Amino acid sequence: MIEPQFIPYRPTRPPIEEVAARAHDLYQALDTRRSVRMFSPDPVPRAIIEDVVRAASTAPSGAHRQPWRFVIVGDPGTKRKIRAAAEAEEAENYGGRLPEDWLEALAPLGTDEHKPYLEIAPWIVVLFEERYGINPDGSHRKNFYVKESVGIAAGMFVAAVHLSGLATLPHTPSPMAFLSKTLERPENERPFALFPVGYPADDCVVPDLVRKPLAEVAVEFPPPVG
Repeated sequence: MIEPQFIPYRPTRPPIEEVAARAHDLYQALDTRRSVRMFSPDPVPRAIIEDVVRAASTAPSGAHRQPWRFVIVGDPGTKRKIRAAAEAEEAENYGGRLPEDWLEALAPLGTDEHKPYLEIAPWIVVLFEERYGINPDGSHRKNFYVKESVGIAAGMFVAAVHLSGLATLPHTPSPMAFLSKTLERPENERPFALFPVGYPADDCVVPDLVRKPLAEVAVEFPPPVG
């Protein structure tokens, strides 16, 4: 059994007024985030994408196993393959594989099987969940709370992209097995989501959606008196 090792953690404790201001500023910044499907082909340095991945990888994870793998794709030929495979799956989805209530829910978004942004965006980042680890001797090592951990990392990735001044879209074509084959990922990894990343196009538009107010997404327990 490995003995735990600890280090001091003494972050600066700002005045409560500053804490409140930071929280409100962060909310306001993230409230401008939108899922973008119209990208500019303008280049974005790879170093920026790497820093965004580093930020996402600060996410907490079960037993600190960090069971994720971000595959960064900038090669035009590979992006073309991903687009073709994604559109083939989505054509079946929109052509009858999806139930009617799902199609009805998607209608306000104006989406269909066409995904040109998968080629136009300068980068595609594909997030894989590591179902189990592999030890140096080839044996399997159990990972814990894999989907929860990878989901948190995905959310932090989206936030990091937005706060960096870029745009993205969490895209989950179903099924996604083609990503494992196209990107030659090992058996212990499973696709979780893919994210085109870049600047919004000059003529970009997004659905006119309204987010739920706080009262619909949070409750206090026990309820406040009075």
